Amino acid sequence: MRRLESLLGIDTPVVLGPFGGLSSVALTAAVSDGGGLGSFGLYGYTPARIHDTVAALRSATSGRIAVNLWWPRGDEVTPADIDIVPFLRAADPLFAAAGITPPAPPASFMPTVVDQLDAVFEARPDVLSVVFGVPDADTLARAEAKGIRVIGTATSVAEAMALEAAGVDAVVATGTEAGGHRVSFLRDPAHSLVGTFALVPQVVDAVDIPVIAAGGIADRRGVAAAFALGAEGVQVGTAFLRTRQSAATDGHRAAIAAAADTDTVLTRAMSGRLARGIPNRAMRELEASGMIAPFPAQNWLTGVFRAAAAASGDAELVSLWAGQAAALARLDDAAEVLAELRAGLPG
Repeated sequence: MRRLESLLGIDTPVVLGPFGGLSSVALTAAVSDGGGLGSFGLYGYTPARIHDTVAALRSATSGRIAVNLWWPRGDEVTPADIDIVPFLRAADPLFAAAGITPPAPPASFMPTVVDQLDAVFEARPDVLSVVFGVPDADTLARAEAKGIRVIGTATSVAEAMALEAAGVDAVVATGTEAGGHRVSFLRDPAHSLVGTFALVPQVVDAVDIPVIAAGGIADRRGVAAAFALGAEGVQVGTAFLRTRQSAATDGHRAAIAAAADTDTVLTRAMSGRLARGIPNRAMRELEASGMIAPFPAQNWLTGVFRAAAAASGDAELVSLWAGQAAALARLDDAAEVLAELRAGLPG
């Protein structure tokens, strides 16, 4: 058994990308059942919801499971820090298109990571993955005491080295091709746009812990390339997001299926942080308005009309996260995707 499989207790070194807001129990369980590491994104989840989610995952699969949290980067705003009303007004046409009225400002934009961590440690998943930062020593000690492995996420060599120095068990080296948020924390994400092909071997050379490659990997060829670069595993998002087991809307799946190599862009419009997705009405109009609130205020604001749009099936008003390899995401069943990725593993 290779080092990463032994560390995580899995049979196949394939990690499901943890989709904040688009994770599903069905998809996570399908990857875990297939011998990989199913991941579930807990962005915005309350402690009670975390408990319920991990319990649901345990009921759905006997395989190993990971949950993902966003580490505070230090630039997050609270409702007391910002007048959200002008930003709500700028998005009025989008609320109207979703058939809802702009909401009143909330008491908080998101739960604290302290409360989320307490819930995670009580629920005891097998793995905790973290984006946007380096877990502190107390968190790592608590994880070790509970028998929980910790995976950090890096967009640069310096970030990978910082994560290793802190004591994480493995690191995801995520290139700029990846869909969703750019999870940089040492520099502005716009200045940390290193491609997977360049990033992975440099991270492998810089750290001694297992490296998991992410970004632009959607089939057996991407897996083979990642291992040739020295990675010990791969993390795959868009190819799994395309499957019927994900929580993506039908319109989102269709957009992934129709995307070409140049059809994704980097934007701060949907959350206030840089992320890669397929342009639609919401993204274009928010960018054109010039009124994009800082994170997490913007994420809360768009989340209100995104939820309504998802329920009605309007793909023009949701976040169409996708990576640059979306055109290679051709399968609609998670087990088929996992089998395709497994075919690229070295013998």
